[in-house]
Amino acid sequence: MILNERDSRHEQVLGVARQMMTAARTAPKGKGLDIIEVAMVTDANIVILSDAMKEIAEESGMKFFLRDAENILSAECIVLIGTRRQAQGLDCGHCGYETCAAREPGVPCAINAVDVGIAIGSACATAADHRVDTRVLFSAGLAAQRLNWLEDCTLVFAIPVSASSKNPFFDRKPKEEKG
Repeated sequence: MILNERDSRHEQVLGVARQMMTAARTAPKGKGLDIIEVAMVTDANIVILSDAMKEIAEESGMKFFLRDAENILSAECIVLIGTRRQAQGLDCGHCGYETCAAREPGVPCAINAVDVGIAIGSACATAADHRVDTRVLFSAGLAAQRLNWLEDCTLVFAIPVSASSKNPFFDRKPKEEKG
C-alpha cells in the first residue's frame, strides 16, 4: 500500500485537534475547579462562524474581523476554548475589586481568565508538538461566543488548525471592505 500524505492530512489534523482539546481539558485550573469548555468546529460550521465574524465587522467597523473571517476558511478545523463565569471566592483582587462580592456584574473573575489562557497555551503547545499550524483568534472566539456554541461561556477564543506548506494564519493581508 502507498498512502499519500495529502490523502490522510485531514484526518491527521482532526486527530491533533482532538489532542489539543484533551490538552486544554487537562491543563491546570485555579482551585482545581474545571469551568473550561472546549469544542471543535468543522466543515459547514466554519462557514457559519466566518459569516458571524463578517456581521460583527459590519456592526463594529473593525476590519480585522473581515480579514480573519476569510482567513479561517483555510482551516481544516477550529478548536474553541472558553470559560463559564464563576468567581473563585479567593478575594484576591486581581479583577480590580477588593473582594469577589464587590465585583460588578459582568466583570470576569481573573482566575477564570487565567484558566482559559493556560488551556489555550496547553492546546497550542500540543499543536506545535505535532507541527500543525495554528493562531489564537479573539475575533473568531467572539463570534463563537455570540453563536453560543460553548453554552454560557465568556472569554471564548478560537484556534484555527491547518497543515499546509505555509501557515495560512500568518502574513495575512488586511481584508478590504467591498464598496
